[in-house]
Amino acid sequence: MPTGKVKFYDSKKGFGFLHTDDGQEVHLPSSALPSGVTEVRAGTRMEFGVAEGRRGLQALSARIIDSGPSVVRATRRKPEDMAVVMEDLIKWLDSASNGLRKGKYPPRAQAEKIALALRKVADDLDA
Repeated sequence: MPTGKVKFYDSKKGFGFLHTDDGQEVHLPSSALPSGVTEVRAGTRMEFGVAEGRRGLQALSARIIDSGPSVVRATRRKPEDMAVVMEDLIKWLDSASNGLRKGKYPPRAQAEKIALALRKVADDLDA
């Protein structure tokens, strides 16, 4: 079976393209993806069957060999910088917690800043 890397894949459109190891471009329809997989990242290595379709080569029954690199992981903050952000976030959460114990939610502007920081930290940690 030929192998190659995903050039791009658009889950909304339901297709993408692969570059085989020997330089050919192959159409990757959503029907060729493994069961339960709805999205693949660029750079993901796959093994697949190939058939001649109406518009050229088309992948059949693809199998993921190795997931592509994470763009988020490559661009996230250094751990030392993240530690400072976490400490500030802990202070904000502690302040909000004290207010909640007294029966008061934090002001809207402060609550929005806390929520934004929580989402950003969660994304960086989850990368």
